[in-house]
Amino acid sequence: MRRRCDSSAARGRTMRNNLIICMSAVCAAFAAPCAHALDIDGRIDPQEWSQAQRIQEFRLTQPLSREPASQPTEAWLMATPQGLAVAFRNHQPAGVPRLRQHTQRDGDGTVDRVNLYVDFDGDGRAGYNFTVTLANSITDATITSENLFGNDWDGDWRHATSEDEEGWSAEMLIPWHIAPMRQREGMRTLGIQLDRVIASTGERTSWPAVHYTQARYLSAFNRIEVPAYKQSLLAITPYVVGVQDAVRHDSDFDGGVDLFWKPSGKFQLSATLNPDFGQVESDELTVNFSATETFNSDKRPFFTENQSFFDVQFGSYNNYSRLIYTRRVGGPADDGDGSGDVTAAVKLNGSAGGFNYGVFAASEGDEAGRDFYAARVTRDFAQLGLGAMVTRVERPWLDRDANVYEFDQRWTPNAQWAIRSAVVASDVQQAGRSFRDSGGQIRIDYDMGRGWRQQLYGLHLGRDLMLNDFGYLERNNFNYLRYDLGRRVTDLPADSAYAGHDWHYAVSRRYSDDGVHIADAFAVNRRSDTRDGGREFIEAAVWGRGHDDLITRGHGVLRVPEKMFLTYERLRPRKGESPWSLYTEAGYSADGLGGIDEGKLSLYLEPNYQYSDRLLLFAGIEYSHNPDWLLWRGDNRVATFRSDLLSLNAGLQWFIDDKQELRVRLETIGVDARTRQAYRVGSDGRALAVAEDVPDFSLRNLGFQVRYRYELAPLSYLYVAYVRGGEMFEEGMQEHNVGRQFSDAFDLRDSEQLLVKLSYRFEI
Repeated sequence: MRRRCDSSAARGRTMRNNLIICMSAVCAAFAAPCAHALDIDGRIDPQEWSQAQRIQEFRLTQPLSREPASQPTEAWLMATPQGLAVAFRNHQPAGVPRLRQHTQRDGDGTVDRVNLYVDFDGDGRAGYNFTVTLANSITDATITSENLFGNDWDGDWRHATSEDEEGWSAEMLIPWHIAPMRQREGMRTLGIQLDRVIASTGERTSWPAVHYTQARYLSAFNRIEVPAYKQSLLAITPYVVGVQDAVRHDSDFDGGVDLFWKPSGKFQLSATLNPDFGQVESDELTVNFSATETFNSDKRPFFTENQSFFDVQFGSYNNYSRLIYTRRVGGPADDGDGSGDVTAAVKLNGSAGGFNYGVFAASEGDEAGRDFYAARVTRDFAQLGLGAMVTRVERPWLDRDANVYEFDQRWTPNAQWAIRSAVVASDVQQAGRSFRDSGGQIRIDYDMGRGWRQQLYGLHLGRDLMLNDFGYLERNNFNYLRYDLGRRVTDLPADSAYAGHDWHYAVSRRYSDDGVHIADAFAVNRRSDTRDGGREFIEAAVWGRGHDDLITRGHGVLRVPEKMFLTYERLRPRKGESPWSLYTEAGYSADGLGGIDEGKLSLYLEPNYQYSDRLLLFAGIEYSHNPDWLLWRGDNRVATFRSDLLSLNAGLQWFIDDKQELRVRLETIGVDARTRQAYRVGSDGRALAVAEDVPDFSLRNLGFQVRYRYELAPLSYLYVAYVRGGEMFEEGMQEHNVGRQFSDAFDLRDSEQLLVKLSYRFEI
C-alpha cells in the first residue's frame, strides 16, 4: 500500500521541478478572485469554477505504484471568502461498477468516495479529512502525528454529488471557521492532498502521490498559497434530554448548552454548561479481565471540538496512550458513586507571535468533583516543530493533585528522514506523599527507496510515572525497543489476485524499570490489497520466555513460557449485482501457562446484506475456545480456565431519506469458564500449583438499542431511542454450556430506557 521510491536522482530533480511549476500555477490561480458565486449542488458549472486550479496529475497510491490510474480523475481547488472549495470529476463508465451505500456519519463502507485532506497551517502538525461518498454520505476526521486519524470530531461543511452515464461528480465547501488557524495577513499556506477511491477495484488515486500509511504523510502534502480570508462565527447549541427508566420506575430531565465562538482568525473559544454526555451513543461491549483498562472513544461535542491540538500520543506503540483522555472528565467519580457531574468547561485555541496555543479547563461540581486544566503551546519552523504542554488535575476527595509536564519535537530534514520524540514528567502529591518520575519516547523513520523503509522506536516509562489522572497510559515501569523493516510490493502480475503487499518484519525487547525481563519478540505481517476491492491481513508473532509483572496487580512477578499469536483477516466486498459482503477474522493466541501448544482458537464472521442503497443489515458472530485462560484471582493467586465465548453483533441501518435515519443494534456476549488449576506465584516467580478452591464462572452481557434520528439542520438533531442492557457474573455454576449463557443474555434487563433528545445549533 505504500509508495515505491524512485531510484534515479535525475528523475527526482525532474519531479521536484514539475512540482514547483505546479505549485506556482496553483498559487496564481488561488490568488485570483472568484468570478461567480458557488452553488454546491454536485454539478460542476464551468463558469463557477473558471478561476480555480485544475488538477489532473492523480497517481495510484493503493497500490502505491504511482502509475497512472485506470480511470481519469480531475479536480478543481479554489479559495473563496466563504471557504475552501473543491470539486471532483470522477470518470467511471458503465463497465466499472459503482458501489453506493448510504452510511451514518463517520461510518465505514466499501463505497466509491473522494477525500480532501487539509493542513490549514501548512506546518504538518494537524490536519483534517473530509470525505464524500457517491451516495453523498460523509466522514470527517482529524489527523495528528503524521497519520493518526480520529473520527470523533464532526464539522459543519457543505457537500453534494451527482451522477451521469460517464461518471460522477462531487463538490465541497469548507468554511474558514471550521478549525483553528494561525493569524495571517495577505496570504496563507495550506497543505493539501486529494484522492479518490474506486471501491470495486480497491484503487486509490491521489495528488500528491502519498499514502496515509507512510511515516511522512501529513508533512508531505503539497503546499499552496491562498488569500488569508477570515470568517467569524458564533454558534450556540442548547440541548434537552428526557429519560424514562422502566426498571427503576423513574424519569429524568436534563439540559445544557455548548458555545463555539470564532471572532476572527486569531482564536477560537469553545465552552459548555452541563455538557452533553453522548446519551444516544453507546460503547461496544467488551470482556476485559486484564490489568489494563479498556479505551473508549469520546463523541461528546464539546470534547471533540478543537481537541486535536491537545492530542499528544505518548506511552505505547499503539494509538491509544495519550496525555489527555477526555473520558476522564465526567468519568467514574472518586467516591465510587456513579460518574462525575461536569458543570462547566472551556477551551481556547489561538495563535500569536508565531506561536500556537491552547487552554483547556473543566470542573465537576459535586462533593467528589475534580478540576481539570491543560495548557499547550507549539512553534514550527521550516523542518522543525516544537511543542510543550502542562496538565493539572485537582482531586480533593482523594487529597490528590497531579501535574504532568511534556515537551515534544518533530524533525523532518528531508523526504527520507522523520524523527519524533517526547519527554514527560509527572509530579503527584497525595495525602502528604510525593511521587515524581519521568519518561520519554523516540520514533525514527527512514525511507530507503525502492519500497524499503525502516523504523526504530524506543520508550521509557519510569516506575512512578503517573499520567492517568488526565491521560490514558496502559502501564508504567516499562522499557520498550522495537526495530521494524518494511517493504512494499506493487509490481505484481496482472493475473494475480493481489494488487499489492506491504510486508513488515519486527524485533522487539520489553523489560521493566526494575530490570525484570518481560519478553523478546519477533513478528512478521503482511497487509494486502486485493483486486476485488477488498483487503487481507496476515500476522505471526512469537514471544520468548519472560515475565508478567502486571497480572497479580503488585503481588509478585510471574514467569511465563513462550507465546505465539497468529491472525488472519479478510474483507470480501460485494461484487456486481450481489448484495452480500463478508468480513472474516480467525486467530490463534497462546499466552497462558501451557505454552504455544495450548492457545485460544477464535473465529469471527460478519456477513452484510445490502437490501438497497439505503438499507443495510449486518450480523457478526464470534466463537472462541481457550483451553488455558490465565486470570488473576486475588493476592498472589492465579488460575487457568477452560473457556468458551459466543457473541453476536447484529443490526440494521436504514436511511429513510436524507434527513431521517433508523438504527438497530444488538450485542450479546456469553462466556463459560471452568477451572483447571490454581497457582500461587512463588518468590522466584514460578507458578506453584495449589489445591485451593477457585470457582468456575460465567458471564453474560446484553446491549440493545433502537434509535431514530431526524436532522433538523446541520449538527442539529432530534433523537428518539429505546435502550436495554444488562450484565450478569456468576460463580460456582453446575451447568456448563456457553450456548445457554449466550441465550440467557437476552433476558437481562438491568436497565430499560426510553430517551428523547433535542439539540439545535444556532449560528449568529
